[in-house]
Amino acid sequence: MSMDDLPKFNIPKMRVSSHAKKTALWLILVIVISSFCGFTSGIISGGIYYNQIESFLSKLNIRIPEQHLQNPNTSPQSSYVAQDTQEQLVIRAVKKVSPSVVSIIISKNVPVFEEYFSNPFKEFQQFFGEPFQFEIPQYRQKGTEKREIGGGTGFIISEDGMVLTNKHVVSEKDAEYTVFTNDGKKYPAKVLAKDPAQDFAILKIESDRKFRPVSFGDSDKLQIGQTVIAIGNALGEFRNTVSVGVVSGLGRTITASGAGLVETIEDVIQTDAAINRGNSGGPLLNLKGEVVGINTATVVGAQNIGFAIPIDKVKISIEKFKQTGKITYPFLGVRYVLVTKEIQEKNNLPVDYGALIARGRNGESAVIPGSAAENAGLKEGDIILKFNGEKITTQNSLSKIIMKYKPGDKVNLEVLRNGKKISIEATLGERSG
Repeated sequence: MSMDDLPKFNIPKMRVSSHAKKTALWLILVIVISSFCGFTSGIISGGIYYNQIESFLSKLNIRIPEQHLQNPNTSPQSSYVAQDTQEQLVIRAVKKVSPSVVSIIISKNVPVFEEYFSNPFKEFQQFFGEPFQFEIPQYRQKGTEKREIGGGTGFIISEDGMVLTNKHVVSEKDAEYTVFTNDGKKYPAKVLAKDPAQDFAILKIESDRKFRPVSFGDSDKLQIGQTVIAIGNALGEFRNTVSVGVVSGLGRTITASGAGLVETIEDVIQTDAAINRGNSGGPLLNLKGEVVGINTATVVGAQNIGFAIPIDKVKISIEKFKQTGKITYPFLGVRYVLVTKEIQEKNNLPVDYGALIARGRNGESAVIPGSAAENAGLKEGDIILKFNGEKITTQNSLSKIIMKYKPGDKVNLEVLRNGKKISIEATLGERSG
């Protein structure tokens, strides 16, 4: 039987109402949406990353809550992912700078002593006999040996191995300095320069290797409350220890002591990032991983009160050293006390500001012999009120103002002498480390 032999039927055409059409369209739409949701659920449960799903769904203007977009294939033992932006920035900054942070070990030949016993009554032994022997322990030097006598931190500032650290870290005379880099290698280092006015020094690693230097930030733009990171060789034992805190204060003045030095340091950064013994000379970073300060001191007995030298003050000295091979500052040559209301009342002074030229605590000369101050005719008891028209106050000290000038500059001083204001011109000298 062929197809032509098959019986033929006349099927009447059916008319579909508009209501039926709408019902069919809604049914199709429901099926499509159900299929799509099932597909999406399969993607989520299959372990596709959140950002891929979010990109796909955003094109369809569909948003699914984040708590439903977790990857079930990620186990709790997976590598840790930082949970917030600040944490990520801290981790990134530490990774960036750690290869440039070094530990500095100080070694020196020190005397070796041995114990021996002697009888101070030996000459009387013939009278008392053997039972009356009496010996006491004594000590005598038996040569010398090289020992580690201290340690600190520094950070690399040039590819050829220049290192910044604190001056008090490298203050030991006749000592040898060894630098340990973050990769565990050690190199001998030589002190190139010590800053005469601030607590920092420059070392040079003795190696032909290329090193990774840090990047400098802008310490003048720091704000109180800003997050900072300290890295250092804590306690001389735990290398590249990281602590995080905030800028607690700016423009502080402190008197620091250590390694036989007592020094007044002005205009420093205060932070609550933990700075322990051995952290001295390490970098203080912002969240970009830029150095904004050199960790220099902490308050003994306090809770997280540390101080750092602003890096902007150091940049100038580094450039001077690169140009001249030494660090120099303008020098007036006076010892002075900043006048306050208390100083005014105690000494019956006519003003409550300025710099009172006075002897040191141990009787040191108020005016340094041969200095610019002596050549200009300044005397003990004079009060310098203004330096080139700039008023001298506790917030704007004489030493802070002088730092704006260079050796050889001529300046005008407004001085109060015996109750009268006089004008004195001085040519600044040079102070070198």
